[in-house]
Amino acid sequence: MPRVRVGVALLVPSPVDREVDALRRACGDGALGRIPAHVTLVPPVNVRDDRLHDGLDVLRAAAAGTRPFTVDMGPPATFLPDSPTLYLAVAGAGLETLYALRERVFRDPFDRPLTWPFVPHVTLADEMAPERAAAALDALADYRATVTFDRVHLLEERTGRVWEPLADAAFAAPAVVGRGGLPLELSVTNEPDLDARAFSNREWPVHDVAELGPGIEWRRDPFAITARRDGEVVGLADGLTGGGVAYLRGLIVGAAHRGEGIGSHLLAAFESLAAERDCPRLALRSIAGSRAEAFYRQRGWVEEGRFSPWLYGRDQVALRRDL
Repeated sequence: MPRVRVGVALLVPSPVDREVDALRRACGDGALGRIPAHVTLVPPVNVRDDRLHDGLDVLRAAAAGTRPFTVDMGPPATFLPDSPTLYLAVAGAGLETLYALRERVFRDPFDRPLTWPFVPHVTLADEMAPERAAAALDALADYRATVTFDRVHLLEERTGRVWEPLADAAFAAPAVVGRGGLPLELSVTNEPDLDARAFSNREWPVHDVAELGPGIEWRRDPFAITARRDGEVVGLADGLTGGGVAYLRGLIVGAAHRGEGIGSHLLAAFESLAAERDCPRLALRSIAGSRAEAFYRQRGWVEEGRFSPWLYGRDQVALRRDL
């Protein structure tokens, strides 16, 4: 039976995650860019594919019994001489809640033998030379941050040892509506979990056939086009293709690299991908009057709709381009 390598963690929320990543970069953390800043609750464990649903039940049950809590991070500390790891200590009023949550998620199918006792922390660098660790402890001695966790994540190790969220569960009891009739439990997550994805993959084709007729090929293929320079991500374009349409959900270039032609290269790559996937119509939405709208219009995109006001009091314009 195939297995998936997963872990359970609290992801450091924005904007503190960016601060922590800056510290990780300064400390030479080799996992930066592959693993988000986090507090580990369950270290990496291999779980059979057919047990992932059981794991999600554990995650949801643990989250339902937890409420958002606040902890303090810092100052830096180290596990030397046992381990050359530099980390931010985790303490504060929410520490008891954190330990209780860890107990609720560290169970079958996520439980596993441990080499070291559980110490909540945020890793800044692994495999750090003792002399560098000592210097970092001095240089960062004043760093403190306070964060509030409102959900727990299940992470999956993917190609290149990159860890990405597979599911999340908010710290709140699911809302139950329809009591006395047909009760319905409603939960809000950042991304659909495995059961929800399976439901979507099963039900959308049925809907499309009923709505559009037999012979419809139900495909919504995601894509992400990443631009790197010297190993550093400097731009990203992502979206979906299907039904003859390529939808550009977002295109962003790093602020320090704008004006270097990266956006044009990403857009050209998107258009090439659309052609390869037999999608002659390209679509996107942009804030009306923005530099982004001007960028697309200069490259042959035309307006086909407008939403007013749409977001933050600004109009949004729907643009298209036909290949």
